[in-house]
Amino acid sequence: MIYFILFIGLVVFTVYAFNRNKKRPVKNFPENWKALLNEHVHFYRELSFPEKEKFRQRMMLFLSEVYIEAVETEIEDLDKVLIAASAVIPVFGFKEWHYNNLSGIIIYPNNFNGDLEFENEGEKRIIAGLVGSGRFEKQMILSRKALHLGFQNDTDKGNTSIHEFVHLIDKMDGVADGIPERLLQRQYITPWLKLMHEEMEAINENKSDIRKYGGTSEVEFLAVASEYFFERPNLFRKKHPEIYEMLEKCFQQNPADRKRKGKN
Repeated sequence: MIYFILFIGLVVFTVYAFNRNKKRPVKNFPENWKALLNEHVHFYRELSFPEKEKFRQRMMLFLSEVYIEAVETEIEDLDKVLIAASAVIPVFGFKEWHYNNLSGIIIYPNNFNGDLEFENEGEKRIIAGLVGSGRFEKQMILSRKALHLGFQNDTDKGNTSIHEFVHLIDKMDGVADGIPERLLQRQYITPWLKLMHEEMEAINENKSDIRKYGGTSEVEFLAVASEYFFERPNLFRKKHPEIYEMLEKCFQQNPADRKRKGKN
């Protein structure tokens, strides 16, 4: 156990040192990645051609700013594509965005437990992703299994990697509290809190179709509702029009209209 924690600490230190001391150039988008994007990322498929080019550029900028490492597995092109797409999707409505509170992403082959272990079959391995704190500050840990599953089913309401990037967005004002003050104008904060708490109560009373994890805290509600917003925008707008409108203001995107227009 102690050796595993030390190993992870070493990885974190390596990632931190790499990003502090070396600025990487933005590379050209690999031609073979276009097929991966079209096949796996429905958000990308629904963009216009100019938007697709912009999306690809934003992906490469993100990958130039963040280092991706893997534990007991090899990083594949699809891993990079899905991670970068997850980073861009929630902030695509903004002209420019930098995740200044993220320096490295560590990919595990599977889900893990609270001690960051994924090998012990006797332990419950229920964590699919997390944004670190303390000595893991500016780090994200993602299960490859969960990363891929998030893009395999277009009919569910969840996406683990988008969930974790929304947590990062939430934290950019200095605290993760379910109120993305960097995105949401001040006059909308009180209405957002009211909507959020009403829906959390509905979730906990089994009167909402938003995933139950969203009822555990304001932080998780924002992330879970955002997954739904990007994964099933038409259904989300139909079921939760007021929350949809608030997230539309927050992310400066209207994915339901984009999907309805069917821009390819």
